[in-house]
Amino acid sequence: MEALLSFPLEAGEALAVFALVAIGSCVQTCVGFGLGLIAAPLLFLIYPPLIPGPLMASSVVLTLLIAFREREAIDFAGLGFAFAGRIVGTLLAALVWSTLPSENFDFLFAGLVLLGVALSLSGLRIEPNPATASAAGALSGFMGTLSSIGGPPMALLYQRASAARIRGTLSGHFVIGALVSLVALAAIGRYGRVEITLSIALVPAILVGYLASGWIRKSVERAGVRPLVLGLSFLAALGILYRAVS
Repeated sequence: MEALLSFPLEAGEALAVFALVAIGSCVQTCVGFGLGLIAAPLLFLIYPPLIPGPLMASSVVLTLLIAFREREAIDFAGLGFAFAGRIVGTLLAALVWSTLPSENFDFLFAGLVLLGVALSLSGLRIEPNPATASAAGALSGFMGTLSSIGGPPMALLYQRASAARIRGTLSGHFVIGALVSLVALAAIGRYGRVEITLSIALVPAILVGYLASGWIRKSVERAGVRPLVLGLSFLAALGILYRAVS
């Protein structure tokens, strides 16, 4: 409660945080990923402590709901290899967190956002198999632990699957992967009592986005949402780079 009361945001900023998380949650519920790409860069500009731990932890609620709803479409075999890769990527990210000077994090974060956009735009055709699933899981773990944006590598892997398989499999990966990443962040002192409080504060927005998606999920085409998600992420990354050099 102390951390929540000291939350250094004006009413307008708090409303913007709520709206960003709710919109990102709605998009992710519809297409399988997007919360991190939409919300993380802008939340980082508004209040950096919300990234990565609090956004990642609150997203576990969302991914649990989606994974349960789409449980029959989950590729469990692929998830096993992706999870093995996730552990490697998470450990590498924890090493970077513990050694990178804080003044350089803006550059790293913006770079990871741009990498996520580039992967989503790449059009690479990758067939899911043990090797590619492990590699995608490792990159997802590295990016997710550092920036809360772990979706693009896994989305790229399953881009030709059915919408239900994309949503279910990515959500299953994010549930387990986010918990692994949070343990790693806690171990290096990047996720503690303050971050837990911030995580709880984001959950209502997560739930609003999930519930709102019920009205639009069946009519939303991935190709229609994708340009908006990527455009917002690109502009936010440029804003972070501008702040870092100014």
